[in-house]
Amino acid sequence: MTSLLLREHPGGRPRDVAGVVEWFGAMQAQDAASGLWSLGTRLPGWTVADVRAALERREALRTWPMRGTVHLVPPRDARWMLEVTGVRALSGAAARRAALGLTEADADRAADVLGAALAGGGRLTRAECLATLTAAGLDPSGQRGYHLLWYASQRGVTCIAPHVGTEQTFALLDEWAPEPRRPERDEALGLLALRYFRSHGPTTRQDFAGWTGLTATDTRRGIAVAGDDLATVEVDGVPAVLDAALLDAPRTAPDDVLALPGFDEYLLGYKDRTLMLDPAHRQAVVPGGNGVFQSTIVRGGRVVGTWKRTIGRARVSVIVRQLTPFDDSMRGRVEAALTGYADFLGLPLHHSW
Repeated sequence: MTSLLLREHPGGRPRDVAGVVEWFGAMQAQDAASGLWSLGTRLPGWTVADVRAALERREALRTWPMRGTVHLVPPRDARWMLEVTGVRALSGAAARRAALGLTEADADRAADVLGAALAGGGRLTRAECLATLTAAGLDPSGQRGYHLLWYASQRGVTCIAPHVGTEQTFALLDEWAPEPRRPERDEALGLLALRYFRSHGPTTRQDFAGWTGLTATDTRRGIAVAGDDLATVEVDGVPAVLDAALLDAPRTAPDDVLALPGFDEYLLGYKDRTLMLDPAHRQAVVPGGNGVFQSTIVRGGRVVGTWKRTIGRARVSVIVRQLTPFDDSMRGRVEAALTGYADFLGLPLHHSW
């Protein structure tokens, strides 16, 4: 929880969106609203308007850097991450295109069309992007549109800009990240390892491979390049890697009560979630195993409940599901955590159990 910036880190903690995203290296953000609260819960006192303003200042952007999944990344790092980890998703795209009735030429043309339409500071909504593709003679119906938008970003032509109202928008990556960092491959692997284990450790090399999609060889190389900034310990008899700064940090038993979004690195940053989630509660958190994670109530590092919110004009309504029984004291602490979320939105809270 310290590494994940859900508690104070002994080396201090980032104080803005750019710092938090660089700390993690990449933060799960396929659901835009969850991504905003993932940032907000790590920036005490910030509001959703503050976070949105930071994203408009281009302190972070969204793209598909690894595993074919949308993440928030530092703009300067987007291109090399696409080249080091995203390329693995591109290598498997041919089969998906064939299933959709698309060719590689179609995908390349879509990227060119979108690149031309966005040049000069352009910004188009998802619907406008699809209309642009249609006007160019490409068929974006069904899942074709998603694939073509994904491909253009995976190629490093476009990126996902902040929402305008409720609509997703796209922009040119070169214009949103005009000064990209260009590390050599070994340096890039070392950066990935340092940031992952600094923000998720102690955890295993297998979790690092699962998070990045890298090969076992590349994960070992990344850890070696990170060098003395990382250290190895044992967790329940299993070798695990962590930020070396944590070795001498005070050991205090956590009893924090947190209201975390569903798509948060707290759970999604790992393949093995048994430290955080009782296997008996897995179905409640990921119903049907379909990859859609419920928002969670976490106490002392363990998931003890889930919550669903409905945002209205005048209030945010939350329904809490207890996975372990809450006494009166615990209910008060959960309410306080949810009030923090409501304050982030600038709305009063209405909740029920």
